[in-house]
Amino acid sequence: MTDAPAELVHYAVSDAVATITLDSPANRNALSRQLVTELFAHLERAGADDDVRVVLIESSGKVFCSGADLSEASAEGMEAGTRRIVDLQRLIVTLDKPVVTKNLGAVRAGGIGIVAAADIAVSAEDATFALTEVKLGLAAAIISLTVHHRMNPRAASLTTLGGEVFTGAEAAAYGLVTRAVPADRLDEEVAALCASLATGAPQGLRESKRILNGDLVARIDVLGEEMAATSTRLFASDEAREAMTAFLARKK
Repeated sequence: MTDAPAELVHYAVSDAVATITLDSPANRNALSRQLVTELFAHLERAGADDDVRVVLIESSGKVFCSGADLSEASAEGMEAGTRRIVDLQRLIVTLDKPVVTKNLGAVRAGGIGIVAAADIAVSAEDATFALTEVKLGLAAAIISLTVHHRMNPRAASLTTLGGEVFTGAEAAAYGLVTRAVPADRLDEEVAALCASLATGAPQGLRESKRILNGDLVARIDVLGEEMAATSTRLFASDEAREAMTAFLARKK
Protein backbone atom coordinates (compact mmCIF):
# COMPACT_ATOMS: atom_id res chain seq x y z
CA MET A 1 0.00 0.00 0.00
CA THR A 2 1.50 3.34 -1.03
CA ASP A 3 1.35 6.39 1.19
CA ALA A 4 -1.02 9.16 0.17
CA PRO A 5 0.87 12.03 -1.49
CA ALA A 6 1.66 14.92 0.83
CA GLU A 7 -0.66 17.91 0.65
CA LEU A 8 0.63 20.51 -1.82
CA VAL A 9 -1.82 23.32 -1.00
CA HIS A 10 -2.63 24.41 2.56
CA TYR A 11 -5.72 26.19 3.89
CA ALA A 12 -6.15 28.34 7.00
CA VAL A 13 -8.73 30.91 8.11
CA SER A 14 -8.04 33.86 10.39
CA ASP A 15 -9.89 37.15 10.83
CA ALA A 16 -12.28 36.43 7.93
CA VAL A 17 -9.38 35.78 5.51
CA ALA A 18 -8.87 32.31 4.02
CA THR A 19 -5.19 31.90 3.17
CA ILE A 20 -4.43 29.30 0.49
CA THR A 21 -0.72 28.48 0.33
CA LEU A 22 0.95 26.75 -2.63
CA ASP A 23 3.63 24.47 -1.18
CA SER A 24 5.14 22.22 -3.84
CA PRO A 25 8.83 23.24 -3.82
CA ALA A 26 9.99 20.09 -5.63
CA ASN A 27 8.55 21.41 -8.90
CA ARG A 28 8.45 25.14 -8.08
CA ASN A 29 4.67 25.06 -7.53
CA ALA A 30 4.05 23.87 -11.08
CA LEU A 31 0.39 23.31 -11.98
CA SER A 32 0.40 19.54 -11.55
CA ARG A 33 -2.89 17.65 -11.45
CA GLN A 34 -2.60 17.29 -7.67
CA LEU A 35 -1.83 20.97 -7.02
CA VAL A 36 -4.66 22.20 -9.27
CA THR A 37 -7.12 19.72 -7.70
CA GLU A 38 -6.23 20.86 -4.18
CA LEU A 39 -6.32 24.55 -5.14
CA PHE A 40 -9.79 24.03 -6.64
CA ALA A 41 -11.03 22.31 -3.47
CA HIS A 42 -9.71 25.04 -1.18
CA LEU A 43 -11.19 27.83 -3.30
CA GLU A 44 -14.58 26.10 -3.24
CA ARG A 45 -14.25 25.58 0.51
CA ALA A 46 -13.52 29.29 1.02
CA GLY A 47 -16.46 30.20 -1.21
CA ALA A 48 -18.82 28.11 0.93
CA ASP A 49 -17.51 29.28 4.32
CA ASP A 50 -19.66 32.02 5.85
CA ASP A 51 -16.76 33.02 8.12
CA VAL A 52 -14.63 33.96 5.11
CA ARG A 53 -14.88 37.37 3.41
CA VAL A 54 -11.58 37.41 1.50
CA VAL A 55 -9.37 34.74 -0.11
CA LEU A 56 -5.59 35.14 -0.29
CA ILE A 57 -3.44 32.91 -2.53
CA GLU A 58 0.28 32.90 -1.73
CA SER A 59 3.23 30.52 -1.79
CA SER A 60 5.38 29.02 0.94
CA GLY A 61 8.64 30.00 -0.79
CA LYS A 62 9.84 32.68 -3.16
CA VAL A 63 8.51 30.97 -6.29
CA PHE A 64 4.78 31.64 -6.60
CA CYS A 65 4.15 29.30 -9.56
CA SER A 66 6.34 28.07 -12.41
CA GLY A 67 3.45 27.33 -14.80
CA ALA A 68 2.43 24.03 -16.35
CA ASP A 69 3.99 20.84 -15.02
CA LEU A 70 6.11 20.03 -18.09
CA SER A 71 6.95 16.54 -16.81
CA GLU A 72 3.25 15.65 -16.76
CA ALA A 73 2.62 17.48 -20.03
CA SER A 74 5.38 15.68 -21.92
CA ALA A 75 4.40 12.27 -20.52
CA GLU A 76 0.62 12.43 -20.62
CA GLY A 77 -0.49 15.30 -22.87
CA MET A 78 -2.47 18.30 -21.71
CA GLU A 79 -6.04 17.81 -22.93
CA ALA A 80 -7.56 17.54 -19.45
CA GLY A 81 -5.02 19.94 -17.95
CA THR A 82 -5.71 22.85 -20.27
CA ARG A 83 -9.46 22.72 -19.65
CA ARG A 84 -8.89 22.45 -15.92
CA ILE A 85 -6.81 25.63 -15.92
CA VAL A 86 -9.53 27.45 -17.86
CA ASP A 87 -11.96 26.26 -15.17
CA LEU A 88 -9.58 27.36 -12.41
CA GLN A 89 -9.39 30.89 -13.77
CA ARG A 90 -13.18 30.98 -14.10
CA LEU A 91 -13.61 29.80 -10.51
CA ILE A 92 -11.37 32.59 -9.20
CA VAL A 93 -13.18 35.20 -11.32
CA THR A 94 -16.67 34.02 -10.29
CA LEU A 95 -16.04 33.26 -6.60
CA ASP A 96 -18.42 35.39 -4.52
CA LYS A 97 -15.51 36.75 -2.46
CA PRO A 98 -12.56 38.90 -3.48
CA VAL A 99 -9.45 36.88 -4.33
CA VAL A 100 -6.03 38.44 -3.67
CA THR A 101 -2.66 37.08 -4.82
CA LYS A 102 0.66 37.84 -3.13
CA ASN A 103 3.99 36.99 -4.77
CA LEU A 104 7.42 37.60 -3.33
CA GLY A 105 9.30 35.98 -6.21
CA ALA A 106 8.95 34.24 -9.55
CA VAL A 107 5.73 33.78 -11.53
CA ARG A 108 5.89 32.05 -14.89
CA ALA A 109 3.54 31.12 -17.73
CA GLY A 110 0.38 29.45 -16.37
CA GLY A 111 1.01 30.90 -12.92
CA ILE A 112 0.45 34.34 -14.40
CA GLY A 113 -3.10 33.22 -15.21
CA ILE A 114 -3.82 32.83 -11.49
CA VAL A 115 -2.49 36.33 -10.80
CA ALA A 116 -4.51 37.78 -13.69
CA ALA A 117 -7.71 36.01 -12.61
CA ALA A 118 -7.46 37.43 -9.08
CA ASP A 119 -9.37 40.58 -8.24
CA ILE A 120 -6.34 42.21 -6.64
CA ALA A 121 -2.70 41.19 -7.12
CA VAL A 122 0.18 42.51 -5.02
CA SER A 123 3.78 41.76 -5.98
CA ALA A 124 7.21 42.51 -4.64
CA GLU A 125 8.81 45.15 -6.88
CA ASP A 126 11.78 42.89 -7.68
CA ALA A 127 9.72 39.73 -8.23
CA THR A 128 10.00 38.32 -11.75
CA PHE A 129 7.38 37.38 -14.32
CA ALA A 130 7.72 35.77 -17.75
CA LEU A 131 5.34 34.41 -20.36
CA THR A 132 7.85 31.75 -21.45
CA GLU A 133 5.50 29.74 -23.69
CA VAL A 134 6.82 31.25 -26.93
CA LYS A 135 10.31 29.86 -26.19
CA LEU A 136 8.90 26.31 -26.09
CA GLY A 137 6.84 26.41 -29.27
CA LEU A 138 3.70 27.07 -27.21
CA ALA A 139 1.44 30.12 -26.84
CA ALA A 140 -0.05 31.78 -23.77
CA ALA A 141 -3.48 30.62 -24.98
CA ILE A 142 -5.52 29.58 -21.94
CA ILE A 143 -4.14 32.33 -19.72
CA SER A 144 -4.73 34.94 -22.43
CA LEU A 145 -8.35 34.79 -21.25
CA THR A 146 -7.41 36.71 -18.10
CA VAL A 147 -3.97 38.15 -18.89
CA HIS A 148 -5.14 40.07 -21.97
CA HIS A 149 -8.11 41.40 -19.99
CA ARG A 150 -5.74 42.92 -17.42
CA MET A 151 -2.66 43.97 -19.39
CA ASN A 152 -2.54 46.90 -21.73
CA PRO A 153 -2.28 45.65 -25.35
CA ARG A 154 1.23 46.98 -26.01
CA ALA A 155 2.55 45.29 -22.87
CA ALA A 156 0.75 42.07 -23.76
CA SER A 157 2.43 42.02 -27.20
CA LEU A 158 5.87 42.73 -25.75
CA THR A 159 5.72 40.12 -23.00
CA THR A 160 3.89 37.41 -24.98
CA LEU A 161 6.02 37.60 -28.13
CA GLY A 162 9.29 38.27 -26.32
CA GLY A 163 8.93 35.74 -23.54
CA GLU A 164 11.47 37.73 -21.52
CA VAL A 165 11.56 38.35 -17.78
CA PHE A 166 9.91 41.50 -16.41
CA THR A 167 9.72 42.76 -12.83
CA GLY A 168 6.89 43.23 -10.39
CA ALA A 169 7.23 46.99 -10.83
CA GLU A 170 6.85 46.56 -14.60
CA ALA A 171 3.91 44.18 -14.06
CA ALA A 172 2.14 46.97 -12.15
CA ALA A 173 2.85 49.47 -14.93
CA TYR A 174 1.53 46.95 -17.48
CA GLY A 175 -1.74 46.44 -15.56
CA LEU A 176 -1.04 42.80 -14.72
CA VAL A 177 -0.78 43.41 -10.98
CA THR A 178 -2.57 45.99 -8.87
CA ARG A 179 0.40 47.18 -6.87
CA ALA A 180 4.11 46.46 -6.51
CA VAL A 181 5.79 47.20 -3.18
CA PRO A 182 9.27 46.68 -1.69
CA ALA A 183 9.75 43.03 -0.72
CA ASP A 184 10.20 43.85 2.97
CA ARG A 185 6.78 45.56 3.03
CA LEU A 186 4.86 42.90 1.08
CA ASP A 187 3.42 40.98 4.06
CA GLU A 188 2.37 44.16 5.84
CA GLU A 189 0.74 45.69 2.75
CA VAL A 190 -1.21 42.53 1.89
CA ALA A 191 -2.37 42.03 5.48
CA ALA A 192 -3.69 45.60 5.60
CA LEU A 193 -5.38 45.21 2.21
CA CYS A 194 -7.10 41.95 3.21
CA ALA A 195 -8.24 43.44 6.53
CA SER A 196 -9.75 46.39 4.65
CA LEU A 197 -11.51 44.12 2.13
CA ALA A 198 -12.88 42.00 4.99
CA THR A 199 -14.86 44.98 6.27
CA GLY A 200 -17.08 44.72 3.17
CA ALA A 201 -20.56 43.24 3.65
CA PRO A 202 -20.91 39.80 2.00
CA GLN A 203 -23.69 40.93 -0.33
CA GLY A 204 -21.81 44.09 -1.22
CA LEU A 205 -18.64 42.16 -2.04
CA ARG A 206 -20.52 39.51 -4.03
CA GLU A 207 -22.58 41.88 -6.15
CA SER A 208 -19.72 44.34 -6.71
CA LYS A 209 -17.47 41.54 -7.91
CA ARG A 210 -20.15 40.25 -10.30
CA ILE A 211 -20.47 43.70 -11.86
CA LEU A 212 -16.69 44.18 -12.10
CA ASN A 213 -16.07 40.77 -13.67
CA GLY A 214 -19.07 40.46 -15.98
CA ASP A 215 -17.06 41.16 -19.15
CA LEU A 216 -14.25 38.82 -18.06
CA VAL A 217 -16.64 35.93 -17.34
CA ALA A 218 -18.21 36.43 -20.77
CA ARG A 219 -14.75 36.42 -22.37
CA ILE A 220 -13.85 33.13 -20.67
CA ASP A 221 -17.16 31.54 -21.67
CA VAL A 222 -16.85 32.60 -25.32
CA LEU A 223 -13.16 31.82 -25.84
CA GLY A 224 -12.34 29.19 -23.21
CA GLU A 225 -12.96 26.09 -25.30
CA GLU A 226 -11.06 27.47 -28.30
CA MET A 227 -8.05 28.47 -26.18
CA ALA A 228 -8.00 25.09 -24.42
CA ALA A 229 -8.06 23.30 -27.78
CA THR A 230 -5.27 25.53 -29.11
CA SER A 231 -3.12 24.90 -26.06
CA THR A 232 -3.71 21.14 -26.16
CA ARG A 233 -2.75 21.05 -29.86
CA LEU A 234 0.45 23.01 -29.27
CA PHE A 235 1.53 20.87 -26.29
CA ALA A 236 1.12 17.78 -28.50
CA SER A 237 3.13 19.21 -31.41
CA ASP A 238 6.55 17.85 -32.31
CA GLU A 239 8.14 21.29 -31.93
CA ALA A 240 6.86 21.75 -28.38
CA ARG A 241 7.61 18.16 -27.32
CA GLU A 242 11.19 18.56 -28.53
CA ALA A 243 11.58 21.86 -26.69
CA MET A 244 10.03 20.51 -23.46
CA THR A 245 12.25 17.41 -23.56
CA ALA A 246 15.35 19.59 -24.02
CA PHE A 247 14.23 21.93 -21.21
CA LEU A 248 13.62 19.03 -18.79
CA ALA A 249 17.02 17.51 -19.69
CA ARG A 250 18.75 20.83 -18.88
CA LYS A 251 17.03 20.93 -15.46
CA LYS A 252 18.40 17.51 -14.43
